[in-house]
Order: sequence, then structure tokens, then C-alpha cells
Amino acid sequence: MSGPKGSENGTEYRKALRFPATGSIRVGFVDDRRNDNDLPLFCLIELTEGPLKIIAAADLEAALDYPSLIESLRTVFRGNATAPQRQHYAIPAPDGDATLLVMPAWEAGRYSGVKIATVFPGNTAVGLPSVMGAYMLLSGKTGQPLALLDGPELTARRTAAASALAALYLARTDSRRLLMVGTGALAPHLILAHKSVRPIEEVLIWGRTPAKAEKLAKRLDRRGFRVRATKDLEGAVSGSDIVSCATLSATPLIKGAWLPPGVHVDLVGGFRPDMREADDDTVSRARVFVDTREGALAEAGDIIQAIASGALVEEDIAGDLIDLTRGLRDGRRYYQQMTLFKSVGTAVEDLAAARLAFERR
Repeated sequence: MSGPKGSENGTEYRKALRFPATGSIRVGFVDDRRNDNDLPLFCLIELTEGPLKIIAAADLEAALDYPSLIESLRTVFRGNATAPQRQHYAIPAPDGDATLLVMPAWEAGRYSGVKIATVFPGNTAVGLPSVMGAYMLLSGKTGQPLALLDGPELTARRTAAASALAALYLARTDSRRLLMVGTGALAPHLILAHKSVRPIEEVLIWGRTPAKAEKLAKRLDRRGFRVRATKDLEGAVSGSDIVSCATLSATPLIKGAWLPPGVHVDLVGGFRPDMREADDDTVSRARVFVDTREGALAEAGDIIQAIASGALVEEDIAGDLIDLTRGLRDGRRYYQQMTLFKSVGTAVEDLAAARLAFERR
């Protein structure tokens, strides 16, 4: 049989045409071979990665159990994910400046994504989370949108998981008493995340509004896991193995003079240089770790202000989550050592959480 018209040695000649379609890539081939009516053959093949998934808060709750999420974060910090420093934009708001955050990250050839988040501190007065937003997960091979995920739930879970990941290296293995400072959306996640990595049996919750602390304590209290509200912040700190803070405070709440030997301090709330949750004495007495050096030195008031006052020098920062997860730096060195972890958040955490949720849904 002779080759088709316009071909050599029977070689098929094709032209590939691409037609974008939501959730798929369609590839059309025009073939020189003719059918019985002397018309060119046309073949349409659809290569699909699936329709865009909408992953709501309830779906994230089901998909992102803390042990799995913590391990996903450990994997991404050990890997080669890239995350430029996030962009902050101040937005005028009736009760003070709000913040718009843009946080991209990618793993070459696998996934990329970006989170757009807002922080409106006045939202709590109207019953809304102070942090809101959304995450878009993209294919690392084609750039195709794969999933749109609920931002607040993703942020809360990955933030809590990062603190728990740090606690695996920094908190004593027999830590049983946890103090939660703050009653916002992050508080229950931090409590449960820490409980997933340490044998926590007793939790105290302190908040500026005692009624909110009481309400959260009643919600989480259960047999074998006692959760109570407290108004005595100093006494609660002095009796705790782990102190976790998630507030938007501009002035220190935790005093170094209150801290018992061997305590681990987890500072989560402050994400701007003008925010602070612990005083200079706390920072100077502890072995200090951060989630990322670049982010902490640019955004973490607890670190930046301590350096400005002379209570800390940059070289005193023992390491970050990359150092800990890769075994480049030791975490806790002895039982009575005080440790501190300061988190401002990084986009690779969002990417790790979004990837895990997408693959499980």
C-alpha cells in the first residue's frame, strides 16, 4: 500500500492542535489519510487531570489529620520546595489596618500554588475569623488549576501542624501540661496538634475575655483530657510543660521570670515586626528556633525586637525547621533546657497541606 498523500515512505503526517478546556487538555490531530469521502481524518483525544476540585473546610478537616499533616510538613521541609518571601499589603479598615498576604510556593514538576489571605483583627467582634482567604493548587507540569481550598481551615491546620512538628524536636517527650494563650480560631487546632505528638493530659486556656476561654474549654474537655479555663496567666505559665500563644498582641504577654525549667514556648500569633507575645527575658533564656530564618528576621516581632534591644543576636537563633527536619541542628539538648519556637508561617506549609488534601479527596 502506498503512503498517504503528502507523506514519505508511508509516514503519517499530523498537526497537533491544542484546545484549552476547563479541567482537561484536548489534543486534535489532522491526518493526511483520507476516508471514503476523500475527507481528512480527525482524531480528538482528551487528556484530563480531572475537573477543578472545591475542597471546603469540612473536607479539609476529614483529609488533614494531624499525624499525616505533620509528616507531610516534615517531608516538604526536607525536600526542594521553593517559597519566595510573602508579600504584605496594608489595607485601611475601620478598626485599624488590615493586612493582605500573597504566598506562592512550588515543587518543580509536581505542584505549585498560591494563597491569598487577609487578616482583619476587628472581625472577632462580629463573629468572623480574623484570618480568611483561599488557596489555589496548580499542576507543576502544566500550570492547570487543580483545586481551590478553604483558606482559614488550611491555614489553621498547617500552622498548628508546624508547631507540633517543632515540638517533636523541642518539647520534652513527657510533656503533659499545656497552656494555650489565646481563644481564637487557631487555639483548638494548636491544642489538638500538640496532643498528637506529646502525651498531653491537662490543658489550661487563658484569654483576654474569660467567657471565650470558658466556652472553648467546655468544647474540648473530655474524659482523659482535662481542659479548663484560667484567669491566672502567671500561675498557668509556671506550671506548664508547653506554652502555646496565638494572639495578635502588640505587647508581651509571657514573662521570662514566670517560665519553669524545661518548658517549651510556642509563639504563633505575631506575624508583623510590631507584634509581640513574649518579653526579652523569655527569648534570652531559651534555645531559639524559627520556622524559616528569612521570614522570622523580616516579620517576627518577637525576634526582631529582641535583636534590636540586644537580648538576642542573629547568631543565637539555633536553627529553623529545615535544620531540624534534616538533622542539621540538634533540638532540645537536655531535660531542663528551655526552648522557644517562633512561627510566622511559610508558603511551603500551605503547599504541603494542599497537596495532601488534594491527593486524599
